[in-house]
Amino acid sequence: MNKHIENRDIKVVAIDLAKNSFQLHGVDANGHKVMGKKLTRNKLKIFMVKLPPCLVVMESCSGAHYWGRLFQSYGHEVKLIAPQFVKPFVKSNKNDAADAQAIYEASQRPGMRFVAIKSDEQLDIQAIHRVRSQLVKARTAAVNQIRGLLLEHGIDIPKGRAHVLRKLPGILEDAENGLSGRFRSVVHDLQEELRHIDQRIQRYDTQIGQIVR
Repeated sequence: MNKHIENRDIKVVAIDLAKNSFQLHGVDANGHKVMGKKLTRNKLKIFMVKLPPCLVVMESCSGAHYWGRLFQSYGHEVKLIAPQFVKPFVKSNKNDAADAQAIYEASQRPGMRFVAIKSDEQLDIQAIHRVRSQLVKARTAAVNQIRGLLLEHGIDIPKGRAHVLRKLPGILEDAENGLSGRFRSVVHDLQEELRHIDQRIQRYDTQIGQIVR
């Protein structure tokens, strides 16, 4: 089969995404495999822009929404599948070709739930929420570390960020509580880190508020 006929016959392309190489599994209208190849990032773009419109299926993983929007702009229909729905179809001899085939097989199952392709704005919101979530964890860790360090010196601050923010300045200024200058400096650094994290979280909260209006 020459390349022209091969491309014309492809009705579904399953793509196993990676950073630099991409495994393709092409199937015709009868469900027969007619193409299997691995392409680099640039060659994938060239191949897909020349390929007649077809159904493209991929796992909903890192980069999938970018590729999905790009392939849609080439005229293809694109469907994304959550990785947990692909895993049951992966053969025991796991490799890129087997993964691409598993993506195709999962896409053909009746009732399969597909993931909607996110817009740039939706990805922006997702990124903000992910970073904000990490900052909240870092803030909680800083609060707990401050409380733990002070407790080792017999100073107990009740649980909660508000208690730490309210009581810590007085503790650091109290010259009679037995804390060394070195220790005060360490805790002061944590206090500044906590303030910086708070500012970043507030900035992201403002951005989220502006987006959802």
